[in-house]
Amino acid sequence: MVFVSLLDPIPSLVEELSGQALEWPRLQELVAGFAISGCAREWLRQMQPSTSMEWIAGEHGLIREMRMLLKETAPPAIVGLFDPESTIGRAAIPGATLEPEELRELLPLLDTIAAWQEFRPPEGLAAETAGVMALVSASSVGGTNGRVAALARSLRARLAPDGTLADDASPGLRRVRKEIDRQQLTIEEGLRKVARRLVEAGESQDEIITIRAERFVIPVKSEFKRRIPGVVHGTSSSGQTVYLEPLETIEQNNELVRLMEEEQAEIRRVLEAMTREIGGEGEAIAAGARALARLDTIAARARFAEEFDCVRPRFPSADAPSLELSEARHPLLEKRLRAEGYGGRVVPLTLALNDQARQLIISGPNTGGKTVALKTCGLLSMMAQAGIPVPAREAAFPLFHAFLADIGDAQSIEKNLSTFSAHVVNLNKIAERADGGSLVLLDELGASTDPEEGAALAVAFAKHFLDRRAWCLVSTHYTALKVYAAQNEGVLNAAVGFDSQTLAPTYDLRMGVPGISSGINIAERLGLAAPIAALARRQLDTQTQDISVFLDRLHEQLAAAEQERESLRLREQEVAREKNRLNAEGLKEWRAKVRDLEGQLQSLLKDFSYRIRESLAAIDDRAAQQKLSKEAERRMARLRREFSEQFDATVVAQHSGADKGDGASQPHVVREVSAGDTVKLKSLGKSGRVLRRMDGDAFEVAIGAMKMRVERADIAAVERATPPVAANPIAAAQKRGISVTLSRPEATRSEINVIGQTVEEAADEVDRFLDQAFLAGLAQVRIVHGMGMGVLRRAIRKQLEKHPHVAGVAEAGQAEGGAGATVVQLRP
Repeated sequence: MVFVSLLDPIPSLVEELSGQALEWPRLQELVAGFAISGCAREWLRQMQPSTSMEWIAGEHGLIREMRMLLKETAPPAIVGLFDPESTIGRAAIPGATLEPEELRELLPLLDTIAAWQEFRPPEGLAAETAGVMALVSASSVGGTNGRVAALARSLRARLAPDGTLADDASPGLRRVRKEIDRQQLTIEEGLRKVARRLVEAGESQDEIITIRAERFVIPVKSEFKRRIPGVVHGTSSSGQTVYLEPLETIEQNNELVRLMEEEQAEIRRVLEAMTREIGGEGEAIAAGARALARLDTIAARARFAEEFDCVRPRFPSADAPSLELSEARHPLLEKRLRAEGYGGRVVPLTLALNDQARQLIISGPNTGGKTVALKTCGLLSMMAQAGIPVPAREAAFPLFHAFLADIGDAQSIEKNLSTFSAHVVNLNKIAERADGGSLVLLDELGASTDPEEGAALAVAFAKHFLDRRAWCLVSTHYTALKVYAAQNEGVLNAAVGFDSQTLAPTYDLRMGVPGISSGINIAERLGLAAPIAALARRQLDTQTQDISVFLDRLHEQLAAAEQERESLRLREQEVAREKNRLNAEGLKEWRAKVRDLEGQLQSLLKDFSYRIRESLAAIDDRAAQQKLSKEAERRMARLRREFSEQFDATVVAQHSGADKGDGASQPHVVREVSAGDTVKLKSLGKSGRVLRRMDGDAFEVAIGAMKMRVERADIAAVERATPPVAANPIAAAQKRGISVTLSRPEATRSEINVIGQTVEEAADEVDRFLDQAFLAGLAQVRIVHGMGMGVLRRAIRKQLEKHPHVAGVAEAGQAEGGAGATVVQLRP
């Protein structure tokens, strides 16, 4: 076959395959239609499921990578691919010469090999497609250092578009062709002179020059041929004209023939050189062709997978095998529905079997989709083991070594077998072959004979396959099989859907319940007369009617449960929408609260600033007052920033889900930046000095000798441009002998009692107390919080650890309150 020389066959083929029953050849042809080259199409037409898990996993991995390549980039097209073995084999023979047509046929293949040599996936995709690229490299396509590309350029430069050698193929060929052109012109001039004389003498009608036997001649009337010395090279069909080579051009024609022979010799020499070049790269060309054929089979399956929305199947371990299909679709059915204008709307199939339940009995109405369910399961299982993605949302399969199916009419006229006899013969073969590694698919088991005997046979066969632990799907109308499934462990019932209102099948598969055949109902839908239908119902025995009524009620309950489930889903969606609405309202309230808290913070800071100014106003020395006022302002700015940062951090921590588009919900964003400030940049992680504010929210920042434009959003922190501040302006004034009188005498307290307050109330009280003590120049204060459960003590001490005025914290002595009080050392 064509593919054998380029592509290896699939390893470890399954032992037995019911391909015709499962329409495997049609699937092969469908997938092959996505290939570009003939050899890849032929290989895909011959592909079979494999039992080599290593090969299967490798194929699916390569297809996944090829799908990524086809989606994200444009790999080189695989064109001009053929088996070059014969061509490169002759090229390797010393002295052999390939014809120009063979060289032209080889050029597209060389171009494609060269294109894959030079192809590199995008940087972000390189690691994800390493398998495909390793395949190309392993086939020596990528390991020839561009020699194949150079060979392609060399051949193309020496071949003309019409398939002949170009004049520039060699210096010798260019020279001899120029000489041939000159010689032809010389001969034509001489012949025109002779022809002109003949026309003037009435011995010829036209000045025509033609070629006979590769020599230039002129046509002359037969009766005048002896008047002109020369050689006759032929006669017209009527005999009235001869083609004469005049004597004066014979030598010139001889020279032309010699030049043409020299041209042919030079052409042969050039072709021989080109053939040697091809022979030298023969191994790389052959390896490249094999790699391209392999890539074409992978790309064809990848394109098929994209067209039919396929997934990579899973193969659970042998210890916990399972057969699971989620929203699976039959690709041939989907293709047919697309062609018929239904948009490919296939009702998907979902089923699940495991090691404890390997058998599924599918029942339900005629035309309800039982056979399609069997074929879908079988065909997709074969596809998975043939390295083809399957059309489903998810799929998992055991590793089968046999696919055994009895589907459709098995009647054989040639073998003198009835439908029932043919089924029994086939079932007997399947029963002998089936084991734990087989997939058995049986359509209408036990049909085409007496119903009671057929049902008994069906149960017997099903029990046999259950005992052999074969993975088995059976479609049936027999109640006996439905009861068998309900009474035996390892067997599940399933039903194809049927709408009792419209009397039409829904094609969906329900696991865990038997189906209703509804033959009389369907017959009515198809036009059966009502009296006949009523009579048919009366013919049903009581037990059959009871079972039918029970199944009808069961399916009505299932339909009601499905409606309830849908209602619950809608309610959940409504609850989710209401939750989102409440969250939005809560977020709005939270933002308003943040703005309110910010306003309160600013009010507190203003009040604190007012108190400082009152304290400074009590200083008698005006010069010292002005100096201390400036220092106090700087100190106040620093405190304001620290308070704001602490407030912002608390707000952000308490509501990390705030709307990032709201300024009130982004307290961590730097708002005030001035020239001279030192800022830390998020993008660089370095600090720089602000030179000036530019347009909008941009600043010019110097980092060493480098100046750059920085957006406000890139600023992580700001350190104000302030000289070193006196640790305590009032204490400094007192050291200079300046009398300071505080406007609020309570600030001189060295002790505060917060027992009985909440953590928030105590924190506010302690903050105000520390500010007043610090401004008063106290070195040490005591906070009485009591012991209790220790909650207030821990909260206050945690607050003191980060306070800017606090230099140290210690537990009070026993005489001062012990664990119920904390002694605070203030910064000087």
